[in-house]
Amino acid sequence: MLVHVLADTSDKLFGLCSVLERQFTVAGERLDVEAKLPHAPAAVVIRADLRSVENIAALKRRALRLAKAGKRIFLVEQTSHVCISQAYALGATLVLPGKIDPTKLMGALSDPAGSEARSPCDISQPDDAVEIGANAIAALFTLVTLGERIDVDGTKEAGRMITNRISEHGLSEWLKTVRRHHEGTYQHCLLVTGIAIDFGLSLGVRKSDLERLSTAAMFHDIGKARIPLAILDKPGRLDNNERALVETHPAVGYDVLKEHGSISSEILDCVRHHHEYLDGSGYPDGLCAENITDIVRILTISDIFAALIEHRQYKPTMPREAAYGILCGMNGKLEKALVSSFKDVALTR
Repeated sequence: MLVHVLADTSDKLFGLCSVLERQFTVAGERLDVEAKLPHAPAAVVIRADLRSVENIAALKRRALRLAKAGKRIFLVEQTSHVCISQAYALGATLVLPGKIDPTKLMGALSDPAGSEARSPCDISQPDDAVEIGANAIAALFTLVTLGERIDVDGTKEAGRMITNRISEHGLSEWLKTVRRHHEGTYQHCLLVTGIAIDFGLSLGVRKSDLERLSTAAMFHDIGKARIPLAILDKPGRLDNNERALVETHPAVGYDVLKEHGSISSEILDCVRHHHEYLDGSGYPDGLCAENITDIVRILTISDIFAALIEHRQYKPTMPREAAYGILCGMNGKLEKALVSSFKDVALTR
């Protein structure tokens, strides 16, 4: 398997090549030299400071060749939303933030379930939809972090493409593809969007309601753009102060989107209240059943299920059957009829 390495300094390039040469055939180049990327490497590993305009420009010049690689892994040592978003915007299939973990990198490159193992007919539409969705979410996080105006139309279009993808290929393939290529907050947002869309499809909601649901799912965690990644992706239990900070994200997201002025009240309601429970024990407003709308109830179930089944490096992926069992045990918090209707989505679709 040929792995091509791109880096912005000689030290980074040689260090990374020396690690990968133990297991793979490796070719490397610095970003500031003429591009010599092989026509079809199985994987590309990029280690560069994405705060640098020159590095971003050098990667964009290689965009067409990079796109031919089945795996495009970015090692982003600056663990900020902006840098991770920039990596996905440049075409990353996986971002590994923070200090380099050789074991994790080798595992990502060796993963037989990755893009190298798929046939050409599997690659096009599934990965296109995932990439477009990931780029839309990454753009949202970047713009919120920078305090700039968000792209509502682009987010809606990404939601429509994900809807088409799931309508044609099903939820199970969506879940597998997302978990294969993405981690952390972006993985969660993509999972919630796919699950919510499939739930809406199974319920037979109108096309206009399905679009609102997909857009709400894309936006629902946008408040997390204001929370440090060290807390969001902490490999373990949060302390009380960290949990309190995370629990500000629905209200923060609501405030950010409300300022935009063109987002419907139904979507704003979803963003603010997707952690509310029918018994009043949720946050941020402690709403009770009569004040929680149907679309919020659907999104809440989708959000909880996605959190349970998402893949994290520090914990095993929970089987869908076990996750659905947890939903069934949340008596009084979730609408029983909706949880029952969700069974087919959770277990078989």
